[in-house]
Amino acid sequence: MLMEKNAAKQEVIIKLSDQVTACMSNLPCCVSCSAAGVEPLRKLHHYIESLKDDMEAYKTQNKFLNSEIYQLTKLWRKSSEQEKSLMMKCASLEARNYQLESCYLGILQKLQESKSLDPVQQETVQEMIQEALKGELKGIDKPNANRDHDVYGFKIIPDYEVEDMKLLAKIQALEIRSHSLLHQEGREHPQLSRWAQYLEGRLDDDLCPSPELKGLMRGGIPQEYRRRVWCWVVRARTRTMRERHPQHYLQLCDKSRLSPHPASRQIQLDLHRTLTTNQFFSSPSSPALQQLRRILLAFSWQNPAVGYCQGLNRLAAIALLVLQNEEDAFWCLVAVVETIMPQDYYTKNLVASQVDQRVLKDFLAEKLPRLAAHFEAHSIDVSLVTFNWLLVVFVESLPSDILLPLWDAFLYEGTKVIFRYTLALFKYKEDDILKIQESMELYQYLRLFTKTISDGRRLASIAFNDMNPFPGRLLRNRRARHLERLQGELQELKKEFVTESTERSDKDLDLVMSEDDEDPDLLL
Repeated sequence: MLMEKNAAKQEVIIKLSDQVTACMSNLPCCVSCSAAGVEPLRKLHHYIESLKDDMEAYKTQNKFLNSEIYQLTKLWRKSSEQEKSLMMKCASLEARNYQLESCYLGILQKLQESKSLDPVQQETVQEMIQEALKGELKGIDKPNANRDHDVYGFKIIPDYEVEDMKLLAKIQALEIRSHSLLHQEGREHPQLSRWAQYLEGRLDDDLCPSPELKGLMRGGIPQEYRRRVWCWVVRARTRTMRERHPQHYLQLCDKSRLSPHPASRQIQLDLHRTLTTNQFFSSPSSPALQQLRRILLAFSWQNPAVGYCQGLNRLAAIALLVLQNEEDAFWCLVAVVETIMPQDYYTKNLVASQVDQRVLKDFLAEKLPRLAAHFEAHSIDVSLVTFNWLLVVFVESLPSDILLPLWDAFLYEGTKVIFRYTLALFKYKEDDILKIQESMELYQYLRLFTKTISDGRRLASIAFNDMNPFPGRLLRNRRARHLERLQGELQELKKEFVTESTERSDKDLDLVMSEDDEDPDLLL
């Protein structure tokens, strides 16, 4: 209101000033008039003086109003800063409250698993757990998303149907809410500003690999820019093929319609197993499922050596959710399978995937020796857990707010990122894993613990800082060495199989001959 009043008075002052100027410019004409015009001139002079007085009065009033506005602005800014400070304190206290409640539930969970309690104590603990689960966690979503799913359709808080997992679900919900409250201020906005500054004035063709871009990728791409940057990375990795065959995807789709691929039945079966908790894939009639089907059928013709491998549906689904374009998602799948992952990673024998499991065990022994020794002491084969992590790049193993930044770095840097994050996950929960002394309990924990991680920034810091050095040459050399060994082992197994098959055939023949000798009909 004060600003509007001040603007109106400024306009009046300007108009009066214009009138004074006009009167002064007409003054020579008035002087040349006859004596009969002296009286009007005198009146005009008084009027001018009056206007000058009014103008000075308005100027004084204007200064006063400006001073008031300035003071009010200072008060408003101070009040805003105080409000922001109070909101941050409130968020911190609320987060602390969630942390304490999470710790309390964690203790109850440990007591529930304890075997040293008598029946009465166990019943008491169970009652406390049931009481804790009855309480509703209000405002569990992030402050800027008042819904159950994020922008990509993933559930923010997972649902657990098993009764024993409901306590874990609430603990996870508390941790996510606490982490969200602690990091909603001062973290996301700088990252968004850095990306905005980097992309400002750049065309997509101007994006070039650089240390600056690498650092930004490792910090995660804001949702506002993820689609654009992913498109650039995918184009950069598939440019030659796309330039040679600009209509390639449409041609493959036409071929899929005219010539059913042998893998089409398996693709159809896997469609409804794809990201079942994601709202864009949860309905059988979802358009996304039909898009996914076309992408997978087209890829089966694009790469006959692979055709279709279970797991490709999840890779393509992630690409489709982010890129929001069927053809771009197809090329993203091509980029992952044919340019990022090693050859034979998704072929029928999964040779390269098996090699990476051996490489991972080497790195685990070097980077996390205590954990590797713990697994060996309890006869834990981590590949039973990690094989799927690497095959589908952690899809459905990590919360989406951790999975997508991992993919940001993975698409840019390649498979090193998968190894870094795998080791980081074990490092993140190393102390908890070392406390478990039973093999079955260890397997159960390893199967679920990745979904309970809520601090993506800490995990990324472990992956890209604590796991250093991690030279690409070392990874390539390890892969080559283990590939040679694995191929040798497969050749030996093949020889043994042929030998056993030959011996079995000989025995079968001997058995037939002996049966023939005993057949009374042959004696006639």
